[in-house]
Amino acid sequence: MSSQPKAPQQALPTPIGVGILGAGPVTQAIHLPSLARLGEILTVRHIMDVDPAVAESVAARVGAAHSTSIDALLGDPAVEIVAICSPHQFHAEQVIAACRAGKKAVLCEKPFAMNAEEAAQISAVSQETGVPIIVGAMHTFDPGWLAAQENWDDLPETAHTIRSSIVLPPNARFEDFATEVITRPASGTPDYTDPEVIKGALRGGVMGLAIHDLPLIRRFTPDFKDIEVLEARHVRPFGYVISLRTPTRTIELRAAMNNTWKPEWSFEAFSDDAALRIDFTPSYVQAGSAVAAFTRGSQTTVHGPFDHNGYEGEWRELAALAAGTKQPPSAQTLIDDLTFALDIADATVANVESRHAVAEGAHA
Repeated sequence: MSSQPKAPQQALPTPIGVGILGAGPVTQAIHLPSLARLGEILTVRHIMDVDPAVAESVAARVGAAHSTSIDALLGDPAVEIVAICSPHQFHAEQVIAACRAGKKAVLCEKPFAMNAEEAAQISAVSQETGVPIIVGAMHTFDPGWLAAQENWDDLPETAHTIRSSIVLPPNARFEDFATEVITRPASGTPDYTDPEVIKGALRGGVMGLAIHDLPLIRRFTPDFKDIEVLEARHVRPFGYVISLRTPTRTIELRAAMNNTWKPEWSFEAFSDDAALRIDFTPSYVQAGSAVAAFTRGSQTTVHGPFDHNGYEGEWRELAALAAGTKQPPSAQTLIDDLTFALDIADATVANVESRHAVAEGAHA
């Protein structure tokens, strides 16, 4: 009696190796939990941090190599994707180094550059090396946002008002919910009587918090290069109220980070006959996707929640880019998003300076 030959078993694809530069709270509380859910396609191979104890401890959580040197991580052949989670002043040089090291894709936490010149350098190196880059503005990868894009009809062209509203407790509360965080950056007590402190806080609010939603807002703002700040105020201990105007749009940015509850993070856009509201889960919370509600007339359609959030979405995107199954994003889009954020930050600070000068003149 003859037996049929057995079909050869197909080997499962090897997960793509990830290296992470910077092992602070974002890595510990956001990226490691996200990657843990994607173990079939991605695996952490190397953790780098300037603090050797932090690098070793965080790497031990995932069985990865560790180092205190960017050269050691970029020279590790097991690392195919690099995530840059270091302080923002190092982002540009590290993105460029990762591209030149021949990696398959780069994730850079926001902002990916400090100015337009750095952004142009990054774009040139990305084009030269063919290494795709994405920026960790997680909402642009959230399935709730992507579903809204597919169903909002002509709202980006007809909207007259766009609003981002954020109410959150301090990051540390959510970080502690997510994991046991090893070390945090030291923080002092700001002197809010100092105008320079206020300007720094507002710039930090735009480039550190509002920047998550600014790519979404820019999608609804065709004339984004012509921005006027109507009002800019700092909200203690950390937050802002900023009103902006372009020739065709009104933009409202509101945020407050304090000990209040419950958290809310929403994006809204309105035209004369339609409205979109997207409710995002808070930062650091691994709690599924945003939910989008689109209303036209008396009809409302709800999309979501879906089975994963924007953090996981950006890692799925990176895996597809590294595998060559998806086209990389336009470098010009990243530059325009950064320029939009920088213009708003600069205009906001200029507004505060102008009001302070008027107040000083009144007291002279």
